[in-house]
Amino acid sequence: MKRIYQEYSVSLMHRRTFLQQAAALLLATNAIALPDLARASVARFVSQRLAIGTRGNRRTKGRDIIFIPGLASGPAIWNPLLAGLEGNRFHLVHIDGFAGRPAGRNAYGPLLSPLADELARYIATQDLRRPVIVGHSMGGTLALMLGLRANIRAEHIIVVDMLPDGSAMLGGTAQGYGYLAGQLNGYLTGTKAGRQILTDMVRQTPEGRNCDPQVIAQALTELAQMDLTPQLPRLRAPLTVVPALPGSAQLDAPQIRRYRSAYGSTPRLTIRPVGPSGHMVMQDQPQKLMDIIRSCLQ
Repeated sequence: MKRIYQEYSVSLMHRRTFLQQAAALLLATNAIALPDLARASVARFVSQRLAIGTRGNRRTKGRDIIFIPGLASGPAIWNPLLAGLEGNRFHLVHIDGFAGRPAGRNAYGPLLSPLADELARYIATQDLRRPVIVGHSMGGTLALMLGLRANIRAEHIIVVDMLPDGSAMLGGTAQGYGYLAGQLNGYLTGTKAGRQILTDMVRQTPEGRNCDPQVIAQALTELAQMDLTPQLPRLRAPLTVVPALPGSAQLDAPQIRRYRSAYGSTPRLTIRPVGPSGHMVMQDQPQKLMDIIRSCLQ
């Protein structure tokens, strides 16, 4: 009996030692594996509404810069600027349905708010701390929507040629054009004849040939119905707005007054007009826009 007890005790000690060693090995393995898993989760971002490619490397005092293109545009519109902004890491947004990308989830339902949700998710999952957000036209609206979110801490927001009230770009208001845009969208996307008319209209424009007509229609409708002006006093990040100027004193002065009035309630506002330029400022005046972005990075 004594011998059996001794053998049992030795066996129990061996099992305890084995369990202790196994536990130590498991803890050591987890200690190594968990950071790798964390890095993998940061590196991976999949969306059904947009794609984001990265270029460049952050040097000392460099920034993460998110570039959001406008209606029907892709990330290539920013290419004239990137070489002059070396030392920063660029996050180039490509919205599904624009510039050759399939519409995906953007083919139906609301558009702008879900896109802003996805961009906010990207900032969070990629651990972008205080990014600079640059948006052109519709991308400027998305940049403002991000800046107004309580969970986004942007270093600076730069809006290129876009007013807070989308309808104001056409001389109207969200109250006036918004209803008309909704009715028109219902016809152009909800009927066979309307869809054909919309497809023909979109494909007749150079920018729209590689875009999904339904996404274009939904974007235009929501821009016509959206007015962010009442929310501008809540914007915490510095805001730089870059109006495109035709290049004549007679037209430039009213354009500047229009932008100053529209953004007047913004707490930390800078207006930096650029001209002569059409709506695509980054292509018409890349050096001037690059200089503005550089100044915002300092």
